[in-house]
Amino acid sequence: MKFEDLKLAYGYPLQLQTTSLSGQPERFSCRLIGCLPGRSLLLSVPKLAGKLVRFRAGQKIVVRLMIDNGIGIFAGVVETQTMDPYPILHLSFPESVTFKGIRSATRVAVQERVEILSAHGDNVQSTPGFISDISINGCRIELGTDIAELGDSLTLKTEVDIRGVKRLLLLKGIVRSRVDATDNVDEGALVSYGIEFSDQSDDERLVMYAYVFSHMAQQDQTAD
Repeated sequence: MKFEDLKLAYGYPLQLQTTSLSGQPERFSCRLIGCLPGRSLLLSVPKLAGKLVRFRAGQKIVVRLMIDNGIGIFAGVVETQTMDPYPILHLSFPESVTFKGIRSATRVAVQERVEILSAHGDNVQSTPGFISDISINGCRIELGTDIAELGDSLTLKTEVDIRGVKRLLLLKGIVRSRVDATDNVDEGALVSYGIEFSDQSDDERLVMYAYVFSHMAQQDQTAD
């Protein structure tokens, strides 16, 4: 797939992956702000702890972006990083983009502890629970207290490890089903909700896609 075929709008969210001097993977969020086809991409410079991240010329970077029901991946090399009139990261133009599809119906089994937020009027209640399986469209959660009715909105929040990189996984959704819990009874789970995701920002969906895809890859490796 050619990069031009994606027809990305300026401001489109991207995720950069590089390697630190100590050899550890690092990931940063940025946005596409311009391009010169066949020459270079212009990206916003990500921040870390409130400060602009410094990239060096020649540094290799892997870029990920959300495309329909999958993730696009391409490699690039830092050409330069400018500060005036505003910070811009100049990246080599990709020769091609690899697409890794995630079927919307594909669910992967996980056991991720989450904080479940439910709103009751002006009050927001926090309840601990588990995500027991997840797809790019929804998930099943299990908890020890019946906190919602069908059609209610819930927010799930937890910090996850995606291939050695920690990210905040924030999932917003609507309760579509309710059954008795089965997977985490020993942990005190008594109720299970089926959640359909909704109102996800592009950045939130990108983290969610990466999380689901990483678990799919792990299960494929285990099967092999």
